[in-house]
Amino acid sequence: MNNNNLDSLPYTATSISVVGRFIFMFLLYRNKSTNVLSLLFCILNIASSGMWIYYSVNNKDFPMIVRSSTEVSLLTISAIYIIRNKAIEYYTNRQVLPS
Repeated sequence: MNNNNLDSLPYTATSISVVGRFIFMFLLYRNKSTNVLSLLFCILNIASSGMWIYYSVNNKDFPMIVRSSTEVSLLTISAIYIIRNKAIEYYTNRQVLPS
């Protein structure tokens, strides 16, 4: 492969990664997830992507900056959604009195 063919590789990888995050978000929405492991996954990936942003800025790697920034945004939205669902579930269960 010559260098011209490799120029599109980072953008293709970024696109695939972002599509994967949208699929994750769709499944969270469809299942109304309150799963603690999903929340842990989001938090760990937010931390990881934050480190990648720092690394990518220092190396002037624009595709990786875009990917990591997008991932931080999408995973933050996902984490907020999981926490929201968890709170709704908690308050709904508190209001139901046993017979």
